[in-house]
Parts: sequence; structure tokens; C-alpha cells
Amino acid sequence: MAEYEEPEMKISAEDMASARIPLRYRDYCAHMLVPLNKCRHRTMYLPWKCEEERHSYEKCQYEDFMRRAKMLTQIKAAND
Repeated sequence: MAEYEEPEMKISAEDMASARIPLRYRDYCAHMLVPLNKCRHRTMYLPWKCEEERHSYEKCQYEDFMRRAKMLTQIKAAND
């Protein structure tokens, strides 16, 4: 069976707690959520603000999903 590399967490659990990130968002992209939330609070959640931060966060989420989907396909292929 193949070995799978887990990506490294770029933010500590203490930093996520101090940034008040909910548990369901504490994933491998949480380090991008902190500046996005700061920008959102600063601009009162205006949808046309913080586009660069939001795009970076959503891209990270997509890449993480693709990584997990690829890992699942590899696991299924190894079990067959």
C-alpha cells in the first residue's frame, strides 16, 4: 500500500483558537482564513472587498479537495 504525505499545518492550534476560527474550518487552509476574516471585519463583509484573500482561500480549498480525491482514488485502486 502506498504512503500518503499529509500537508503541513501552517498555523498552530493556539493561533486558530486566538483567531476564533470555528472547528469545522480548522483545516489545511486555515492560515488563509485568518487574514480573510480580518479583512471581512475591517470592510464590514462587503462582497466586492477582500476579493484577493477570498480567491486565495477558495483556491486552497479546491486544491485540498483535489488532493483528498486523488488520495481516495489511489486507496481504492490499491485495494482492488
